Amino acid sequence: MSNLPKIAWIGLGIMGSPMAENLIKAGYAVSGFTLEADKLERLAKAGGTAAASIAEAVKDADVIITMVPASPQVEAIAYGPDGIVANAKSGALLIDMSSITPQTSIDLAKAAADKGIRVLDAPVSGGEAGAIEAVLSIMVGGDQADFDTARPILEALGKTIVLCGPHGSGQTVKAANQLIVAINIQACAEAVVFLEKSGVDLPAALDVLNGGLAGSTVLTRKKDNFISRDFKPGFRIDLHHKDMGIVTDAARTVGAALPVGSVVANLVASLRAQGDGSLDHSALLRGVERLSGHTIEG
Repeated sequence: MSNLPKIAWIGLGIMGSPMAENLIKAGYAVSGFTLEADKLERLAKAGGTAAASIAEAVKDADVIITMVPASPQVEAIAYGPDGIVANAKSGALLIDMSSITPQTSIDLAKAAADKGIRVLDAPVSGGEAGAIEAVLSIMVGGDQADFDTARPILEALGKTIVLCGPHGSGQTVKAANQLIVAINIQACAEAVVFLEKSGVDLPAALDVLNGGLAGSTVLTRKKDNFISRDFKPGFRIDLHHKDMGIVTDAARTVGAALPVGSVVANLVASLRAQGDGSLDHSALLRGVERLSGHTIEG
């Protein structure tokens, strides 16, 4: 019998499935629940246990990890008679790895504490590739003791794992991360269109740019998307639109100006309004191409 904590995983999407599988590979017993039957089959094939409900998944779990799209989904799985708070055992640790508003995380921590459940907010950065490779950056909000308990589990999922402050702090740092990533992708997209219209060899140009001060993790991860126009979602425009709403609202609350971020938030919203919400956020290139007079196919 393993002495490792039993884990329940709720939400097995693009990020959640490979993350749960990495925990199984690390020796953890993982019981999972999600709404898609094929994702439950994938979990079972990887060595996990498919649960029929949230209540069934979490009832015996020492640690519950959630990875769902936004605040409404976190609230839906956490609260109510069939939710996590009502069915998890006292003393369990809930690690929410979704990207949501800081206030949602703060409220969840308070509600769970009333039932003896500890909570960490632990959103991630690194996209699908980072999830598969277990090299995510994980920004955590909560108590030091709970962070120390969670750290061995988080180390099976990521490489940069930092406690950023009290409940909600992880979400605040994630919002800043999404601000930087969106602006960076937009800058790269504008450079790509500029280079192509100038007749430059694009792959060669991006390689040399990525070797200098203009280089970035974003360019490393996304340059093939730009070159091939392959926008299969690793992180969807729809989700980045949600995240830009979080950061602009949070910045307004604390009185921080986002002059460039606000423009990029509008460009993300525009791309979504034009039907590209299901594409990878590197599809910001399509918005620049439209503005530059390119005919966009598909």
